Amino acid sequence: MRNKHIALIYTGGTVGMIKTEQGYAPMPDFAAALSALLGDRDDRLPRYTLHEYAAPIDSSNATPRDWQQVGRDIAARYHDYDGFVVLHGTDTMAYTAAALSFMLQGLRKPVILTGSQIPLSAARSDAPQNLITALQLAASDAIREVAIYFNQRLLRGNRATKVSIERLQAFDSPNYPWLGEACIEVKLNHAALLPCADRERFELPEYGNCMVLPLRFVPGLPLQAVRAMLDLKPQAVILACYGAGNAPDRDPALLDMLAQAAASGTVLAACSQSPHGRVTIGAYAAGAGMTAAGVIGAGDMTFEAAFAKLHHLLARGLAVDDVKREFLRDLSGELTA
Repeated sequence: MRNKHIALIYTGGTVGMIKTEQGYAPMPDFAAALSALLGDRDDRLPRYTLHEYAAPIDSSNATPRDWQQVGRDIAARYHDYDGFVVLHGTDTMAYTAAALSFMLQGLRKPVILTGSQIPLSAARSDAPQNLITALQLAASDAIREVAIYFNQRLLRGNRATKVSIERLQAFDSPNYPWLGEACIEVKLNHAALLPCADRERFELPEYGNCMVLPLRFVPGLPLQAVRAMLDLKPQAVILACYGAGNAPDRDPALLDMLAQAAASGTVLAACSQSPHGRVTIGAYAAGAGMTAAGVIGAGDMTFEAAFAKLHHLLARGLAVDDVKREFLRDLSGELTA
């Protein structure tokens, strides 16, 4: 393991914060705290080089341009390191992990995102074990994809979602097996890992110039709210539907609005509000009109993966029909065929 060299990219997040009178804020010398933590474990860890962002990001402030920065930073250093660990805030970690999986297709090295629920500076912090195990996993020759490691679980990055704000098990993978588990020994689920690609196929387009909006159906949703959203002319809308892809169909005006938006070039994709299972539009009569309106299903993708994937496809400048086709195709293990 000491023969491996890992890039440790600190973007921000709870892991590197301290408590102040104004609440948690980035600690003044994260590099020193990290060295104190890892210094006496050198014989059990790969070598690492810290790349610390000058202005750490609270992940609730992260935008697609921040995903792009992390992706381009990894791509620029790709040939200099054997693996990568990205320290990131938990609030939007799953979005960043999903976006990285689309930017860094065909990875032949590990990219592991981790962080903590409790700051490194706190007595009961979960940061040490998350960080130490993430570094070890980043030295593995068996992992060739973007993953999240958190509290003993290794999850595919574009299959993960945050499930708790209080428990140390902050993430889970509702529709895909864990990639591994760290108990006394680290056990990888080799059958679940992506196979080795024949070559890297990195795509690093300019993010941040397109509008992807979420629309969550709730009982009694006012149609004027839907109209106001569609009047913004977004390039894509993710419809968070009930169950297997159902939407209210009692008032035909809703489906008319969606059909008009689709005809004008807005990509409409349906996810489920339920974390387990896959969207099957038309399985119930209440969802049958969605297909006629031009809505496509997201299968068993997480909301985070669908959101990041649409941003990525639109950033590539694809035509609407091509965006729809690629959205329905598994690009990086985010979708079960």
